[in-house]
Amino acid sequence: MGSLSPARTLRLWGPRSLGVALGVFMTIGFVLQLLGGPFHRRLQPLAPSLRPAFLSCPPRQRLVFLKTHKSGSSSVLSLLHRYGDRHGLRFALPARYQFGYPRLFQASRVKGYRPQGGGTQLPFDILCHHMRFNLKEVLQVMPSDSFFFSIVRDPAALARSAFSYYKSTSSAFRKSPSLAAFLANPRAFYRPGAHGDHYARNLLWFDFGLPIPPEMRAMSRNLHPPRDPNAPELQVLPSGAGPRAQALNPNALIHPVSTVADHGSQISSPASFDIGSSSFIQWSLAWLDSVFDLVMVAEYFDESLVLLADALCWGLDDVVGFMHNAQAGREQGLSTVSNSGLTAEDQQLTARARAWNNLDWALYVHFNRSLWARIEKYGQRRLQTAVAELRARREALAKHCLVGGEASDPKYITDRRFRPFQFGSAKVLGYILRSGLSPQDQEECERLATPELQYKDKLDAKQFPPTISPPLKTSRPLSP
Repeated sequence: MGSLSPARTLRLWGPRSLGVALGVFMTIGFVLQLLGGPFHRRLQPLAPSLRPAFLSCPPRQRLVFLKTHKSGSSSVLSLLHRYGDRHGLRFALPARYQFGYPRLFQASRVKGYRPQGGGTQLPFDILCHHMRFNLKEVLQVMPSDSFFFSIVRDPAALARSAFSYYKSTSSAFRKSPSLAAFLANPRAFYRPGAHGDHYARNLLWFDFGLPIPPEMRAMSRNLHPPRDPNAPELQVLPSGAGPRAQALNPNALIHPVSTVADHGSQISSPASFDIGSSSFIQWSLAWLDSVFDLVMVAEYFDESLVLLADALCWGLDDVVGFMHNAQAGREQGLSTVSNSGLTAEDQQLTARARAWNNLDWALYVHFNRSLWARIEKYGQRRLQTAVAELRARREALAKHCLVGGEASDPKYITDRRFRPFQFGSAKVLGYILRSGLSPQDQEECERLATPELQYKDKLDAKQFPPTISPPLKTSRPLSP
């Protein structure tokens, strides 16, 4: 797959090695030097490429997208499907729809993959379907200079969506009458290692393939520790907090911890969960910084898309698309970072969700800050112009392609090619195409409206066309 550049060598440190490596580095006093040195260097500069009209840059087409759960990732997957399909790129596809999730990703699960030395093999261009991230195995499939990116979401909003969607899958959620009841006393329902319970706590951390800090593993063995009468009460973010990452006030909910990985800014761990492993979290976040070229934020989805297009040297039309896998009536609610406009009950739910999903909250704060640092260097006025253009283009496409110009209740979608898979207690919305489209517009509108499962099947059939075997000569019918 080619030699590794010095900036990419740390990608060989798989998540399972984090705990061992951290212990070794700390015992020899080397971890601080490492985090302050080449380890921390960004793989891509945060400043945008200036690309004047008379210059051009080649579009990046070797991509690894970590599709996290309930974070708007299906919409990102849709644009990758369309882009790759339109440009004839080759996808690393699972045999079904996921790469053995919730197990860690294994290269052997990629359809058509052969280990190096196992014969000629066409290179893969895009790896983007659900997996639990495992860098060492990913690099068996994809070149080390691929563009790695992912997406995160506020754990409070993610918890509401996950509870609805995985109610029948997670034993913890299934036993709880409501999300409020679960978050009021999660340890009454949650059992580490129980079937589907990875959906119920720190789902982002799990999807990124990161190990649980040692102190949290010790806590999980004592599911009902004695309550500390002096423990601080959970607080909520102040109402009216602005949308900028700087307005995410860590002191409102979490104990700030200085981190070398963010040049003196702060990441944090919830006050109500004394995980003690702040250095472990810092090391994990710094490792993710060395691996991922961009981490999008669901709450700033369009801003993230503009930055993605810029980083990949794509046009805005390449990242314009429709929302996919959206649950009817579920995509708002707790989806805002600010508490402004939330009821007191929802504010309490938000605080409890962030505290219970403390590792996810650390991830979210970290990557929210890094996104806004990137926006500052891109230029806010420039970004606002691009976002307005993106939204105008999306609205125009929706009016041109869709009946009613918007998503539809699945019960009205009679064409199976466009009816999204229904799972969980909430309806998953889909799209109905207008009649009378030109052949060219029909093709593009179909790409925009096709749900992820059907599109994966389409790509599978394109890459692995069924072979027609000659009929067997037999005197009797074959058994089914």
